[in-house]
Amino acid sequence: MLLHQLEGHKVGICVSGGLDSKTVTTRLREANIDCLCFTADLAQPDEDDIENVRTKMQPTGAETLIVDLRREMAESCFQMLRAQATYDGGYWNTTGMARAVTVRGLLSAMRERGCTVLAHGATGRGNDQIRFERYTNMLAPDMKVYAPWRDPALLEQFPGRKQMAGYLRERGIEADVGPRKRYSTDANLAGLSHEAEDLEDLDTPMTIVDPVMCVWPHQAPDEIRHVSLRFEAGQCVAIDGERGDPLSIMQRANALAGACGIGLKSALENRVIGTKSRGVYEAPGLELLGFGLRVVYQAVLDRRATSLLQTLSPLYAQAIYDGRVFEPQARAVLAAIDSLAHYATGTVALGLYRGNLYFEALRDCPHSLYNPADASMEASEGLNPVSSQGYVEIQQVEAKALAKAGQIG
Repeated sequence: MLLHQLEGHKVGICVSGGLDSKTVTTRLREANIDCLCFTADLAQPDEDDIENVRTKMQPTGAETLIVDLRREMAESCFQMLRAQATYDGGYWNTTGMARAVTVRGLLSAMRERGCTVLAHGATGRGNDQIRFERYTNMLAPDMKVYAPWRDPALLEQFPGRKQMAGYLRERGIEADVGPRKRYSTDANLAGLSHEAEDLEDLDTPMTIVDPVMCVWPHQAPDEIRHVSLRFEAGQCVAIDGERGDPLSIMQRANALAGACGIGLKSALENRVIGTKSRGVYEAPGLELLGFGLRVVYQAVLDRRATSLLQTLSPLYAQAIYDGRVFEPQARAVLAAIDSLAHYATGTVALGLYRGNLYFEALRDCPHSLYNPADASMEASEGLNPVSSQGYVEIQQVEAKALAKAGQIG
């Protein structure tokens, strides 16, 4: 859609309260477009008070609605954890999952208020435009989408932040461009994504980022922080013996792990549209809980189940990245993973030290397949090593047949 095509529609604008949000909202209202602003409360760690978004948007004259999606975001974090769904470079794709939660939650609110168009501020060079529009198309096929930063008219009028700020100031709206940013940040309960500007240069170290959830490992306390995690059917239900719901568990895990420098990653990833993108990511809580759950999985999953999980995990990670988490494949993958996670119950003791996670103990794991007597190198009442002779001889048949057939390279 283009600006002139919005006439007669009621537009729901996804806003953050920043320069872009205020510019687009003001421009649409100036064109006599009926619009409302919507923002999602995802427990963003870089937003002290989500009400600040409403305050920032107030000078535009548009009403701003805040939709509380914190619990939905926490549940989505737990889905990622059960799936062990990390993307390129082994990082947790926190922004990709947040877009699924945001679009589903805001679409519901927009439709309640009679909106017929969703407007988003994603650029025409990144992944988010795909996610916003794909989710809108599948969750509300009758809802149209307007992308102002793909509209030639707005791109010509506002080629940069300087022009946006000037436009707003002319209309009496505060627009502090501030000093040049070295990178941009997107944040939610699951973590933060830092990208663009100086980070686009591969000569720039990841340490130019000033972490929000984390500290750099060398800045963390010089002592091991011992943590106990209780998992039941693949869900973390308690930290250090204190039970909680997914939201409170994620908040505690973020605080504990972040203070120890856990969960900072740099990745040069493959974007949906075929380009490469460089980012620095913070996901302390996911890294801590994901490591702990992996310990339980290693105890309760046999070799074939482990192989299946390792096959399914990247499928779900790809669905998150591509904006496909509500599609049949992703739902089937989650259903299969939940079947495997059913047995993932246990208490894991870990040590956290300056960016590192150490295994300390696994207890109360009723479905564990581990039997020390079977695995021991010492004499024990476990597996009789003599009985392995027959198994080894059976293996010889295939090995020798391959050799005789000239199929060994």
